[in-house]
Amino acid sequence: MSFTWTPHRFAGGALALDVANSVILRFDPARSLDRFAVPDQLAAFAPAAMQFCAERALFERLDPVQPETLGGFMDLREAVDRHFRCGAAGTGSAEEKRETLADMLEASAAMLRAATSETAIEAATAHSALRLLAEVPQQRLKICGHCGWLFLDRSKNRSRNWCDMAVCGNRVKASRHYRRQLQQVAQGEQEQ
Repeated sequence: MSFTWTPHRFAGGALALDVANSVILRFDPARSLDRFAVPDQLAAFAPAAMQFCAERALFERLDPVQPETLGGFMDLREAVDRHFRCGAAGTGSAEEKRETLADMLEASAAMLRAATSETAIEAATAHSALRLLAEVPQQRLKICGHCGWLFLDRSKNRSRNWCDMAVCGNRVKASRHYRRQLQQVAQGEQEQ
């Protein structure tokens, strides 16, 4: 399957969330797809993040994941997803929340120790996750109502429902319009 990193793929609003969102349809085992499972896509992620990521101004450059840190990078991705998804969904007990936080902090620290340079995407992702913890109110973290990706809601009244209005928002609205049209046709047939 042909794939390119586009601005929509960086709709999370923070590098750590964009990394977590690299798994498409995470909770649909039949259709789930890990973009980082393809080496070319993983290698292309860092240059694309420099172009499209909301935090790109914070990084002079980003070097691709190094083979020796790939396992830790994937652990960090999963820990970031678990922690921020638990917070955004408002689920989990206090103990589960502490556990996901501890896992994310541990994975972040491991990546900071293992990163070969400050420009390594592993280190930048760990910094991004820690910045989210320190600077972003939990109410700003959301889960897209269409694709399930994590994103920061920077709207004034925190009313955003989709990671990207141009993609997910339009798909939801088109689906609603289609269902309304079907209902109108069905009602018209019943009246005849």
